[in-house]
Formats: sequence, structure tokens, C-alpha cells
Amino acid sequence: MSTIRENLEQWEKEYLSPYATLSMNSKGRRRDEEQCDIRPVFQRDRDRILHSKSFRRLKDKTQVFLTPEGDHYRTRLTHTLEVSQNARTIAKALQLNEDLVEAIALGHDLGHTPFGHAGERALDRVCPLGFEHSEQSLRMVDVLEKDGLGLNLTMEVRDGILNHQTSGMPFTLEGKIVRISDKIAYIHHDMDDAIRGGILTEEDVPRSIREVIGYTTGERLDHFIHDIVTASYGINDIKMSEPVEKAMKELRQFMFENVYMNPEAKSEEKKAEELMETLYAFYLNHIDRLPKDMIRMLNNGEAKERVVCDYVAAMTDRFAINMYEDLFIPKSWPTTRY
Repeated sequence: MSTIRENLEQWEKEYLSPYATLSMNSKGRRRDEEQCDIRPVFQRDRDRILHSKSFRRLKDKTQVFLTPEGDHYRTRLTHTLEVSQNARTIAKALQLNEDLVEAIALGHDLGHTPFGHAGERALDRVCPLGFEHSEQSLRMVDVLEKDGLGLNLTMEVRDGILNHQTSGMPFTLEGKIVRISDKIAYIHHDMDDAIRGGILTEEDVPRSIREVIGYTTGERLDHFIHDIVTASYGINDIKMSEPVEKAMKELRQFMFENVYMNPEAKSEEKKAEELMETLYAFYLNHIDRLPKDMIRMLNNGEAKERVVCDYVAAMTDRFAINMYEDLFIPKSWPTTRY
């Protein structure tokens, strides 16, 4: 009698696009393990990521605005969820593998530092081994989760996580969907946050861009998704039409000039970078202050520079600030009598 997993795999084979990545055809895991009788491999990967500690920490990591006081600004977690939703919408319309898309999307930023790209720049600057958040995301699922055992994800999910940035190119269409969904998600929600924060108004967006892809953030996101589906339907590629891709690149450049490099929006980033550099230097010189699981990695031959990066990069904004205050800010002497 067939298992539920086998029935689902057969459904994929019969229903999904000929260009889809089928669960039954996965390239496998780094370590062989027994199959689940209910879940295909990519669904199982999605569940492992969702239940990981690194995924939960995303709720307290910066997207663009550092530790914002408002309740409605995006965090790294809400960014991840928006990438996942965009990607699933596209995958479903194209009859590609939603489980694979969702697993990649939920895992793509697990290696991000506190304080967003400011933290990433700081660690890359001070660590002689370099630091790149996409590589760290892969390291997180391969090595750091589950006390050094990692999540043992499939090769397809690992590839999508590693290659989700512009410089990478995943080998599955599902990975390519996440790669493009990441861009349209942050362009959409970072502009929405910038408008909420008074950094931009809708009228600041060049009219030449708005005439092509829409006059509000919601219109533009809808236009991006529809265009990707239309341009990619029935072919072995994920793409946009030329006019929309050109408008997206122009909008992304506009965002870099007016938000990502905006002195007001980025006024606290220098402090965040100095905080990260200070924490890195402290733990590099006080290895004994690292958690036991990190010290165990050192004893197993890992370079101390990489392990310190692992520890500092995994921190949330709040935890990093608290550690800095605990280590470097003097405390008042408690008064016990008058």
C-alpha cells in the first residue's frame, strides 16, 4: 500500500509543470536518512526551517529601519514571510513546486546579522575570513542549528538559500522564483516603510516608473507578480518582460539613492557597525566567554574568527544591544542603606 508521501509525490508528477522540481527527483541530503511517510522532502525541509531557533530570531532583526518604535515597520521575519507569499503565488500560478519555494524563502535570510546590512558590512570588514549573509544562511542550516548537527536539508533548498542574491543563480526554477521574489518584496515593503516613516512620498517616485508599473506600492507589487507569471508561463525560465524589468531596476536604484543611502534613515547605522565590531573584537579576545556549543566547535577545529562571527551574527538587535551594555556600559552601585 502506498504511503501518503508517495501519493503526494505521484500527484506532483501528474499535475506540476514539466519544468517543476519533483520531490521524488531530489538530489538528496548531505546525510542519508529515512523518508517521512507523510511529507515529501521539500515539505519536510520547510517544517525544519520553520521550527528552527534561527527562524524565530528573525522577528527581532532589522530589515531597513533599525529597531523602529512603530509596530508596523518590517522586520527580517516579516520580510521573509512576504518573500514566501510572493514566491508561493508565482509558483502556484506556474504549477511549480510550492513546498520547495516556501522552504527556500523561509530559509534564505537565516544567516542575517543584527542591524541588517550594517551588521553584515561590519563583520565582513573585521573578520579576515569575510562575511556574506547568504553563505552564513547556508552555514546556519548546515552546521549551526541543532547543536552542530544542522538541519540536513536537501540540495535543492540549500542551493536556493545560497544563491538567492543577485550574484547567484539557483539551478531550480523554484530557487529562481525566490531570488526574484526577494527583490520585489524588499522594493515593495521598504518603500511602504519609507513612506510611513516620512522619508518618501508617493509623488517622489519618478513618473516614468509609475506609468509602467503602478501608482501605489500595492499596484506595483501586483504588477510585478502578474508580469513574472505571464513572462515565465510555459518556459524553462523565470523572468520579467523587458519594460517591467527595466522599471524595476530603475525603482531599485531610486530606493538606493533615496532610502538605503538616505542620511536620515541610516543615521544610526554607524553606531550599529561600531557596536558589532566591538562585540566581535571582545569575543575574539575572550573566547572563554562564548557559549559552550561555540567552544565545542573551536575544539573540533573551527577557526576562532569564524566561530566568533557565528555567535555575533546570530544575535538579535535587542540581544546585541543588551550584551554591549552589559560588557561596556558602567552600572550604578546599588544602595543598600541610607
